[in-house]
Amino acid sequence: MWHLKNKTAIITGASQGIGFAILKEFLSLGARCIAVARNKREIQSLESNYPDNLLFYSFDLSDKSSRSSFIELIKSNFNEINVLVNNVGSNIRRATCDYTDEEIEFLFQINYFSTLELSKGLHTQLKNSGNASIINISSISASRIVRSGAIYASAKAALSHLTRYLAVEWASDGIRVNSIEPWYIDTLLVSPILNDIERLSKIKAQTPMQRIGKPQEVASAVAFLAMDSSSYITGQVIAVDGGASCLLL
Repeated sequence: MWHLKNKTAIITGASQGIGFAILKEFLSLGARCIAVARNKREIQSLESNYPDNLLFYSFDLSDKSSRSSFIELIKSNFNEINVLVNNVGSNIRRATCDYTDEEIEFLFQINYFSTLELSKGLHTQLKNSGNASIINISSISASRIVRSGAIYASAKAALSHLTRYLAVEWASDGIRVNSIEPWYIDTLLVSPILNDIERLSKIKAQTPMQRIGKPQEVASAVAFLAMDSSSYITGQVIAVDGGASCLLL
């Protein structure tokens, strides 16, 4: 049960950071992976090693019409999907009054509506597998104030609660739904913050394990939730945070 053989998994935002780490982890565990991102980036380095288990599709999942096109492509080519990892996301850090309407729209589209629409649009394919798992990548900012910006935090909070709701609604369809809430992970998305020595020192001081997390450490948790080994776990929002959520007020 500690493998992903014979499972077909969709991983969004798979070209870098946490998404790329999840893709590598899933491939190493035997999954057939459908990687989705705007461009390939590091994904090209995996194609020669997993020629039969890796498909790449270029779609901008912050755009509604692009999401619809991707959903229709999957529905036309796959009767069953075993795992859906809704990882794609982005952030713009500003004071709340400084956000434009366009920025607010973008942050909700990519961080919340992409997950809602892919999960809803591929419900039949997930149900057809008889034993499916959706894993949503949220953020510790969904439940704590960590200076991520109000819009990103609000979108991630909505995502975490959507996780709980769908877990209850779709349990009878054989679909488990869980969410991961990472703290600061060493990725390009947060590199401007981690490169600030003063901010980095404060983040480490707020983390009982006294270090920044690695993308692979998130990927391992996601892989477990995708396995049959976690078959009785659903509706959970799991912090991968070095203990920070236990310490933060």
